[in-house]
Amino acid sequence: MKATVVVRPKRGILDPQGEAVERALGHLGFAVRGARVGKVVDLEVPGDDEAAAREQVERMCAQLLANPLIESYEIELHG
Repeated sequence: MKATVVVRPKRGILDPQGEAVERALGHLGFAVRGARVGKVVDLEVPGDDEAAAREQVERMCAQLLANPLIESYEIELHG
């Protein structure tokens, strides 16, 4: 089963990369607000049990992929 994890800084947490992107887009003439920069992690999890795969990816996020103090994450399972 394939999983996609999107990790972003939580609201209210300083995001210097997001601020830099927002400023750069402004200089290019794009009016944007609230740019946040995160990361996408694509995984292949063995098995066909969606509940077991989600539980395993949740543990991966808690232990390595995201810092729960300052980041939030979303998990999407495919197939």
